[in-house]
Amino acid sequence: MLKRMREDINAIFERDPAARSFWEVVFSYPGLHALWWHRLAHWCWTRRLKWIARFVSNLARWLTGIEIHPGAVIGRRFFIDHGFGVTIGETTVIGDDCTIYQGVTLGGTSWNPGKRHPTLENDVIVGAGAKVLGPFTVGNGARIGSNAVVVKEVPPGCTAVGVPAKLVKCKDGTPEDRRKETADRIGFSTYGVSQDMPDPVARGIDAMLDHIDSLERRQDELEKLTHRLSEQIDDRVTDQA
Repeated sequence: MLKRMREDINAIFERDPAARSFWEVVFSYPGLHALWWHRLAHWCWTRRLKWIARFVSNLARWLTGIEIHPGAVIGRRFFIDHGFGVTIGETTVIGDDCTIYQGVTLGGTSWNPGKRHPTLENDVIVGAGAKVLGPFTVGNGARIGSNAVVVKEVPPGCTAVGVPAKLVKCKDGTPEDRRKETADRIGFSTYGVSQDMPDPVARGIDAMLDHIDSLERRQDELEKLTHRLSEQIDDRVTDQA
């Protein structure tokens, strides 16, 4: 237990440059508190003490502003940064080394019993305000951009942005490589997006504008060519006259 708690604290130091001291992290990070409360609630849930589990999770929600259902399965070194407004549903499964930010919902789209919530594999980042809805998998090393609404599977190593979310980038490599790249790219590591990941709708509009510009250039060239031919014909008619 103490080893897991130490892992949780070290994960915050690795991913949050604002963390300055051990005691600051222990007493001032609601995401860490919510995770520790969840471990207690999940322990009760798996031993059929479900009323106590729900009471503990509800108490944690009041104290931290983060709602994690006691049935959710969460891996090691999970980090909720800022955290307020985070909601994690009952059948959610979260792998190791995942990070999510404030306002994230890992929710369901059905009232039917059974698996209703997403599965996040290892090393996934979910940006602030994103909604991941449904019983599908977000693959290893995937990134979900801020305010994205994801309703279908995200392959490993891919980035999804927009409403509804579309894949804008996929890459290969080991989790270690992806973590290093994420650490080197300030902006993405904070909220799951970066300047070189444009919105897919904006990219589509840019493509149409480029196409229109190309057509206009070709039209100008045709008009100039037509004008020159017209002048040559006029000159020949004048010479013959």
